[in-house]
Parts: sequence; C-alpha cells; structure tokens
Amino acid sequence: MKKITAGIILISMTFFGINVYSQKKSKKSFDVKRNEVYIDSMMTNALEKGFFPGAQIIVGNKDAVFISKNYGFQDYSKKQPVKSDDVYDLASMSKVLGATLVTMRLVGEDKIKLTDKVGDLVEVYKNTPISNLTLFELLTHNSGLKASITFYQSLLSTPDGSPLLSKEKSDVYPDLFDTMYVNKNIVYDANYLSFTPKENWVQIYKNMWLNPEFYKTVYEQISTANTNTRGKYVYSDLNLLLVKQMIEAKTGLKLDELTKEIYTELGISKIGYNPLKWTSLENVTPTELDNFFRKDTIRGYVHDEAAAIFGGVSGNAGLFANAQSISVICQMLLNDGKYQGKEILKAKVVKEFTNSPLAKQGIYRGLGFDKRKPDEFFKANDFGHTGFTGTFFFMNPDTNRFLIILTNRVNPTRTNRLMYKDDFSAKIWRQINK
Repeated sequence: MKKITAGIILISMTFFGINVYSQKKSKKSFDVKRNEVYIDSMMTNALEKGFFPGAQIIVGNKDAVFISKNYGFQDYSKKQPVKSDDVYDLASMSKVLGATLVTMRLVGEDKIKLTDKVGDLVEVYKNTPISNLTLFELLTHNSGLKASITFYQSLLSTPDGSPLLSKEKSDVYPDLFDTMYVNKNIVYDANYLSFTPKENWVQIYKNMWLNPEFYKTVYEQISTANTNTRGKYVYSDLNLLLVKQMIEAKTGLKLDELTKEIYTELGISKIGYNPLKWTSLENVTPTELDNFFRKDTIRGYVHDEAAAIFGGVSGNAGLFANAQSISVICQMLLNDGKYQGKEILKAKVVKEFTNSPLAKQGIYRGLGFDKRKPDEFFKANDFGHTGFTGTFFFMNPDTNRFLIILTNRVNPTRTNRLMYKDDFSAKIWRQINK
C-alpha cells in the first residue's frame, strides 16, 4: 500500500490471482494508468469534500480486473482504513444481486414464469386487490404499487399522542434524523417488540426482536398498496418484497438459502445477508446513526428499515458484500451467465432480464435491473443498479466493462447527498467506457 493524500489507502492492482492486464478479449484497449489517475483524482476530491468516509472500487471486463483499490476509512474517526475484505450494506443493489438473480435461475429452469401471478403463488394475497399482479410487472416496477411503506413506524408511539417527528428542534425534539427531529418520548409497542430474546420472535437488530404476528399487518398493508396506475413506472420496494415471497412460495426455500446456492457455485464468500453470521463486526462498514428507530449507529445489521423488519433478509435490501464478490457476478453476467466454464444462468435469460422490454413506452428498465435513458453518462445497453447507502455497479455489454463503487455515504447521516450532486459514480462510469 502507498499513501497519497487525504488518508487515501490504495491496494495493488493484482487481485486474487486475476491477470490485471489480460485484455485480449476486450473490444477496445483499456488504458489502466489513465483511468487510475482519473479515479484517484475523483476519490481524493470526494474524500476531501466529505462525500463519504471511504470506498472500494473495482473496474474490469468479463475476463479480468483492471483496477482494484480501497480508499479512505470505514468512518470519519479514521481509525480503520478500508480493506478488501470489508463488506458494505448494498441497500437496493440487493434487488438485483439477491431476488433478481434467484428469479433468473428459476426462470431458466422453468420453475417459475414471468406471467405467474402473486395471488396464485402466495396464499396470503389470494383474492386481494394485488392478486393478479405478475412477476413481470413487479420486476419492471410497473405494478401500480406505492413506492414504499414505513412499516416500522406503526411500532412506535408517544404517551401523549404527539407526532413522532417535527421539522423544528426543541426540548421535546432534540435529535436529528434525516431532515426531521425525533420525539424523545417515543415508546415501542410491547405487543410486537421486545428488547430481550423471545422464543420464535425474529431478531431485527442486535437488541430488538419482533413478534411474527406483526407480519399479518405488513401483508395487509401491501395488499392494498396499489394506489398508482397499473402499467405506469413507479420504482417501489414493495415490488421486490413480493418477488421474494413468490420465489420462496414456489421453491419452499428462503431467499438467503437460494442466493447462497448461487454464490457458492461462483466461489464467492464475502456476500450475503446478516453479515455477522459469516464475517466479523470489524469487517462491516458502519452506516447511519439512527436516532429514530434503533437509537444506534447501524453496523452489522441492515440499514433499510423494511428489510430490518424481515430479519435482514428481504427482496428490496439486506445484502452485504465486498467489491470483489460483486466483480465475479459482473463477469458471469457479461459472459452470458457463465463463469469459469460453468453455466450459472441461461444466456437467453440474462439477455431477457438485461434488455428494456418497455422502452417503447418510455420505461427504461430491465427485469430487476436498472437501466437508463441514454444520456451523457449511460448507454442504451448499460445495466446494473444503485443503492441508497451510496453503492453503485453497472455493466456495459458493448465494451464488456463493469464498474463497482461501494461507499457508506449515509455515515453518519443520510442527508449527505454530495456524491449525487456531483454525479460522482456516473462520471467514473463514463470515463472507463471511453
């Protein structure tokens, strides 16, 4: 490692035995030095301006990794430099790297169809307003479901019925959460939440357990959440919550079991749900200081509150990973579903899910995958996903290149949106595809 500025920690470009300079199958030569200088400059600026405390980045193509570096620290205390084994909360990147990957495999094996309906597979939604929604509609986010539901807030109340949050700081509302101040007298619903373990209750944080009876309320709220026009694009976490339920109902297995099968075949181990079950706390980068629900700096547990309610295993969020593990998935996808000669996914399924089937309707979305209307940063065939915590991965099948950027920009607060105002990740993505 060598030090440059702003406490930047760099890792050598030889990564896990992969030949960094092997580019014989690239459609265009990749100038490693020029791109490395650009990325270093972007990272130096980002760290100096406080976009995030640290980051992992990997650039590669379907055959090789060109650049693999770690920058900065796990948090602003600057006690722990970012290292390659550190895992980040992927937030909505989980939609693709978890539930969508499993769905792709099941479609390829003819175990589930994109025309399958929610109510036909998941008993709790039978004869509800959302029973006829198809797997295709959920994956393309044109189901008509509202963007999200803050399930956890119904577990909270105040003794005098005053609001949980206020726009103004005061003695009663002293602590900031996002752009609001939190009522200091919040109490938790003892019927559904416990701060000591209870038999058959679901652990949702290190000191919080949820009564599974609460899920009846959750499913009732989802079943009546079709408040938007069906067929119109609205990005919704609820869509992937339902995808998870559909694939679990179809297979009889849990999402974390289904994803682990794929990860094991790919030979990657620094990826999964509930990271403290498979790595140490020191290897998990902290996310936000949550003054509202968990009253703690979140570390080792999922940041997303909806995913937390489901015990950290959810269709919308919950995955943690390092960049190296994700790079293997990128290479598999760019190799039409194959990795090291082994077929992980069917090539026709990879193509189907990474295209934009609704582009003629102005919906630039794959199945699960994020795609963008072509602009100065993104091309028509690009696909990938981003995450609320400051994570990004995209692939370009035309150049056969991919970019992974993992950050915890929400540390210590989600109000920090500097990396988005700067188009930080998009600029690097544009650069490496020149």
